[in-house]
Amino acid sequence: MNSRFAGYILSDDQSDEHPALQPGLPWPMGAHWDGQGVNFAVFSANAQAMELCLFNEDGTQEVARYRLPAHTSDVWHGYLPGAAPGLVYGLRAYGPWRPDRGQRFDASKVLLDPYAREVVGDFVWREEHFAADREHPLHMDTHDNAAFALKARVVREGDFDWAGVTPPHTPLADTVIYELHVKGFSKLSEKLPPELRGTYAGLGHAASIAHLQRLGITTVSLLPVHFPVDEERLNRMGLVNYWGYNTLAFFALNPRLASGHQGLSPRDEFRQMVKALHTAGIEVLLDVVYNHTAESDETGPNLSFRGLDNASYYRLPPDDRAHYENHTGCGNTVDIRQPRVLQLVMDSLRYWVGEMHVDGFRFDLASVLGRGDNGFERNAAFFTAVAQDPVLSRVKMIAEPWDIGPGGYQVGGFPRGWLEWNDHFRDHMRSFWVQSAAHPSQPVDGATRGAFALRLCASSDLYQPRQRAPAESVNYVVSHDGFTLADLLSYNERHNLANGEDNRDGHGHNLSFNCGVEGPSDDPAVLTLRGRLQRALLATALLAQGTPMLCAGDELGHTQGGNNNPYCQDNPTTWIDWPKADDDLIAFTARVLWLRRQALPFGNRWYSGLTDALGLHDLAWMQRDGAPLQGGAWDDPLERVLGCLIGRPGRAGAPLLLLVNADAEDHGFMLPAGVWQAMLDTSQATGRADWYGQGETRFPLRAHSLVVLAAAGADLDPP
Repeated sequence: MNSRFAGYILSDDQSDEHPALQPGLPWPMGAHWDGQGVNFAVFSANAQAMELCLFNEDGTQEVARYRLPAHTSDVWHGYLPGAAPGLVYGLRAYGPWRPDRGQRFDASKVLLDPYAREVVGDFVWREEHFAADREHPLHMDTHDNAAFALKARVVREGDFDWAGVTPPHTPLADTVIYELHVKGFSKLSEKLPPELRGTYAGLGHAASIAHLQRLGITTVSLLPVHFPVDEERLNRMGLVNYWGYNTLAFFALNPRLASGHQGLSPRDEFRQMVKALHTAGIEVLLDVVYNHTAESDETGPNLSFRGLDNASYYRLPPDDRAHYENHTGCGNTVDIRQPRVLQLVMDSLRYWVGEMHVDGFRFDLASVLGRGDNGFERNAAFFTAVAQDPVLSRVKMIAEPWDIGPGGYQVGGFPRGWLEWNDHFRDHMRSFWVQSAAHPSQPVDGATRGAFALRLCASSDLYQPRQRAPAESVNYVVSHDGFTLADLLSYNERHNLANGEDNRDGHGHNLSFNCGVEGPSDDPAVLTLRGRLQRALLATALLAQGTPMLCAGDELGHTQGGNNNPYCQDNPTTWIDWPKADDDLIAFTARVLWLRRQALPFGNRWYSGLTDALGLHDLAWMQRDGAPLQGGAWDDPLERVLGCLIGRPGRAGAPLLLLVNADAEDHGFMLPAGVWQAMLDTSQATGRADWYGQGETRFPLRAHSLVVLAAAGADLDPP
């Protein structure tokens, strides 16, 4: 039991006067309770002094202030005897105000500890947060922001009961990623209690997990859950940063995604969610944004990093240190070249794995993390640190392998062991299926059979020469960033007016096709074509060699009304519309993933095309007449039918045959010798296929469809 003095949480044996601050230790960083008191350690290489400010429980009133008494290797530290979890605190940093030299210290601003485990307060945009005068940015604004600043709360760590539940450690060959937004996934789910919808608890609810299990999902990838700040521009327009790619606190959860049910803190609710998912055998990945912070550019506020040590935390142009290098498009770029900044990122990652039990990460604009003095470096310090780390080297690491800076596009360029979002796969598969349907009698860039085969087989041009495994290609046709799958086939143009940028935002090159009508339609021909293409794209992404990723809602026909950049739409635009779910499409997706799980058409190894002792190719390509596909035929711009004979599937006990028809007409495809059974036919609403027969006959291959057949002995029992 604790006693309280002016909001300062003390142990029972503490006197009624504020105790003296002791030197403490420079490690661990942040605020840590040892059972007797709290140690504080804050990095700043350029500050001249650092103050610890204590606040009442809701963070609105400053009740005590201490100078941190010790300074070791750029770390300011002190120990507060008797302090306990629940203590609310902030920081004030003293140093020069010289924007021209990259220094932006202003002790009138209370700053958030970068290692805050829990953030206190709701951020409201106010002039007091800005150290630079809004009218004269080289001059200071010394209005005190203590009453309005975000604060940190000391937490008790290692206190959660995992009840023996451990991470699933799903092998890459079995991994199926499902990208989702915590709120959007369950906000409209009628199977959940209303108070849990759109929260961590909602995702961990049995009904949510049942859907994931029905599909065959092994791994959920959550859009950012770190504590964010909505941009001032969005705030003025009455919008929010719904996606959350604007992090301020890398150790703290976004409390807006917590329900607070049963009195749980956001941390405990999140851990309960992870525990429930792990119990069901489902991994949890976090989308993390270490490339920039919510403090924006030189016109932004002093909330944390900028006020503590601007010149260390951010990349500044050497010849113009009053401004910022902007390789992210968000106003600033975190400078991971600095050892203490690298330590912050590593400590944050280890915290989420060790304390919160997550299974890996997807790194937004990951090329930033590999930027040295002269651009992207495959052997940069961050990658080396991860590779040798006994915790992080064992979890899944996925890169969004680009940023907007010079040389930032690095698909294929990350170190071995890292997975990468493969946008080559996305674009070529959209070209092959979607643009071929839009232009049935015309050549289409990127829509050749050669391009299709290259991407189907893990983009060997990108990964094999670098000795990387096929599974390191994350194959997707849709992600959160862009049209949904249904909208990809319903809109030729983006419809983003609701975002407040006059429809200028979002991708303009989507390779989409509305199938004849812009937006919703009740035309049977339009709906049939849209359905065929949806299923062909889903099957291609989920069966291709590599690691598949499905965007939440695509398995049930979710639409965003043609908005391909709804990052600021926290409303039914982005919330999955469960009442209108297409159950046939859900069943189809589940069937495709059943086939992948049982047969694993492509193993996690590079195929050679060579024959074994019995003359069977490990992989062979065919034309519709059964002849080998070779030479100039690969690049025939108007031929869109091919077959892939997989002699050595990853798991099936006999060869598999994948037939592809992106033409607008049905075709007969000459089957190889043997006895064949169709396992999947994407021309059918649920993918069921009843064909069974001898080879060396023509199989009826429908337009805009993909079919998988198994040879006798494959040992596959369709659901």
